[in-house]
Amino acid sequence: MTVDIEAAARELTEARSSGKPCPPLRGRLLPEGDVASAYLVQQRQARAWHGRGERRVGAKIGLTSRAVQDGLGVYEPDFGVLTDAMAVADGDEVPIGRLLQPRVEAEIAFVLGADLTVGRPTTVDLLRAVDHVLPAIEIVDSRVAGWDISIVDTVADNASSGLFVLGTAPRRLADVDLRLCGMVLEHAGEPVSVGAGAACLGNPLHALGWLAGTLARAGDPLRAGDVVLSGALGPMVPVTPGAAYEARISGLGSVRTCFSEEKS
Repeated sequence: MTVDIEAAARELTEARSSGKPCPPLRGRLLPEGDVASAYLVQQRQARAWHGRGERRVGAKIGLTSRAVQDGLGVYEPDFGVLTDAMAVADGDEVPIGRLLQPRVEAEIAFVLGADLTVGRPTTVDLLRAVDHVLPAIEIVDSRVAGWDISIVDTVADNASSGLFVLGTAPRRLADVDLRLCGMVLEHAGEPVSVGAGAACLGNPLHALGWLAGTLARAGDPLRAGDVVLSGALGPMVPVTPGAAYEARISGLGSVRTCFSEEKS
């Protein structure tokens, strides 16, 4: 089949602007399993966001759960771009109309204090580069109808990114056991998702190392000041309009977001 990078990027862009999801891209505009072409679609959109004034502030890692990888038939994570337009302040209300099919998940966010430019970063390289960590809620979204996605669809769609919320009380790595820290995501005071750091590739630091090496080898390394969302600590939860969600991560504190009741 013919690969149509421009058409795939155009359909995803139209879905964002219209609020109407598009059909899956795989087998139609992009070949099944063609992850390289999917990243080209992602890059095409990122250039357009930059062209309209959005600033890259970091990256997100997806597919860090072994169960999710098995479900999609892949054996490594994926990544997407974070821009300043995707950032939501802790506790702020998100207009539900900004999103198509939102879901929330709790994560650990790394904030870098140094560049990570080596192709195979060691644990020491990562520990030296991280300035602090924060609790985070990623509001994931899909421009593909019904979340009917493969690895090709989600990579092209910027790793199904939407928005992100960071906590405001930074912690040093020395003060947190990333592998063992427990997480609970609550809605109306009731747990809707639970997990721990070990659910993210065994340790969120492993996810950071994968991304840092991948981007460095591609010539686009992580830089000081970048935010990295390291991957979900538990199952993602569909958003209920009008609802509030709070993530509590042991050793890191909490972060909260809420959604408007209706699309404006």
